[in-house]
Amino acid sequence: MDIPAYLRRIDYQKPIEPDVQTLRELHIAHLMSTPFENLDIHLGRQIVLDENKLISKIVNERRGGFCYELNGAFAALLREIGFKVDLLSAGVANKTGGFDPPFDHMALAITLEDRWLADVGFGDSFGEPLLLDSRAEQKQNGESYRIVDEADGEHLILERHHDNGWEPQYRFTVQTCELGDFAEMCRYHQTSPDSPFTNKRTCTLATPEGRITITGMRLITTAGGERSERQLKDMDDYADALRTYFGVELPHLNFKQM
Repeated sequence: MDIPAYLRRIDYQKPIEPDVQTLRELHIAHLMSTPFENLDIHLGRQIVLDENKLISKIVNERRGGFCYELNGAFAALLREIGFKVDLLSAGVANKTGGFDPPFDHMALAITLEDRWLADVGFGDSFGEPLLLDSRAEQKQNGESYRIVDEADGEHLILERHHDNGWEPQYRFTVQTCELGDFAEMCRYHQTSPDSPFTNKRTCTLATPEGRITITGMRLITTAGGERSERQLKDMDDYADALRTYFGVELPHLNFKQM
């Protein structure tokens, strides 16, 4: 891997050592520079879980991706720097009160003096790594998170605090996985009409003030708790918004659905 090229891509200009401070700074830099997006699915481009292809898409094409791509590439970067990284299988909380199947989502465990949960592929979630073995409330940037043990003794649940209390984000195990273990669910999310990624086109990026998102043809900006929205006029306007706000260049857009 060309580490300097990856660091330039995420605008990281600080020293790199396999320590907590570097992990924290890299995590934030990745979230602020590399969007969570599923545009290739709607362009009919197959996403293959090959580490070199994931890195090339993010670094050379200056794109983002969904969880398998973002966390897969980030894990490769961390390993090259000298971190011990494990891929974790997770299932996202669903509207029925349960969780989606294993390998529905990918998260990362980073082992230093303590173990840390890292995740640069879950959209609007924690900005800095969380202590994986702590069960205390962990606060950052005005938000609160915690990791709790599920009753089965096998799973952990990441929760986020909202006005109505603690809400689960996803359930995961700390069993080490390989990139190929996620291939079946990666295919599902690209092809199934039941996948949220085939039903909604999205591109979203954390900003110092909040977040900017394109979902469908709506451009949504959140800054300082204030939300604004505008409708994009046409595909030229859409492409210009991708370029301006996300640094994503996609000429000749031909989406399978709007």
